[in-house]
Amino acid sequence: MQKRKLGNSGLEVSALGLGCMGMTYGYGPGGDKQEMIALIRKAVELGVTLFDTAEAYGAANEELVGEALAPFRGRVAIATKFGIKHDASGQQFQDSRPEGIRQSLEGSLKRLKVDAIDLYYQHRVDTNVPIEEVAGTVKDLIGEGKIKYFGLSEPGVKTIRRAHAVQPVTAIQSEYSLWWRRPEEELLPTLEELGIGLVPFSPLGKGFLTGKIDEKTTFDKSDFRNIVPRFTPEARKTNLALVDLLRTIAERKKATPAQIALAWLLAQKPWIVPIPGTKKLERLGENIGADAVELTFQDLHEIDSAASKITIQGDRYPEALEKRTGL
Repeated sequence: MQKRKLGNSGLEVSALGLGCMGMTYGYGPGGDKQEMIALIRKAVELGVTLFDTAEAYGAANEELVGEALAPFRGRVAIATKFGIKHDASGQQFQDSRPEGIRQSLEGSLKRLKVDAIDLYYQHRVDTNVPIEEVAGTVKDLIGEGKIKYFGLSEPGVKTIRRAHAVQPVTAIQSEYSLWWRRPEEELLPTLEELGIGLVPFSPLGKGFLTGKIDEKTTFDKSDFRNIVPRFTPEARKTNLALVDLLRTIAERKKATPAQIALAWLLAQKPWIVPIPGTKKLERLGENIGADAVELTFQDLHEIDSAASKITIQGDRYPEALEKRTGL
């Protein structure tokens, strides 16, 4: 596995990380705990050194990651997030107050079984707390040795600049893939200017770009894709045009659609580190194999040209969730 540096921070990680959310949360029933531990450890064996979790995914997710990676302390980087919590009824609420950040951090340190968080993201911008106050709190915690690097998830570019002026931001986590390219408008140029890395989540379009989903696919009732406009049967049927494009390139490259989608992301900038998630060992190997897929200038031109003629149907989030993003 090749290595990449997230911007100018000095944090060097594998070119592909592993998103761990779906192992316990969001995509239907979680995986068997021992199988998920084995999968995470297999990822380390295959060269993955960046693992992503969050307080908002539930205690079980951070605990799983912490237990799985306990034998590899100092060899891997664990990213987690603060700022979204659940009340007694299970409803999400935002809390990026300084005392809230400190409370979240102590909980994450305990669940992950670490002395310091390698990369600590604000999960979503909290409009009730100035970003300068958030960045200042993180700066203090870095000074205390409890955090190594600071990140933001789905912020707007003005927020990034304001935070970066207080405490240098190492990485931005935002959705970015062939079917969600809005980051190219403002985000990527800003990150390049400031020397900040990008960690794209849902680099496979929440599984759609793998080619394993069509308009007839049904999801478990607890799978959040059931409420995503882009995943209505009608939208899926239309959006398969993008998968067909990936499949065409994949056949020529002796690869899979998922590998082409990930290789395309890796080819965009040398400071981009996608974090595809999976609960299956065979998918883990497939995703990591994208690191060896070389797309030529002609390949990239062909993909961009064909993709520009495809109109993706459906919003990526329900309206209420989209409002929480800074993009």
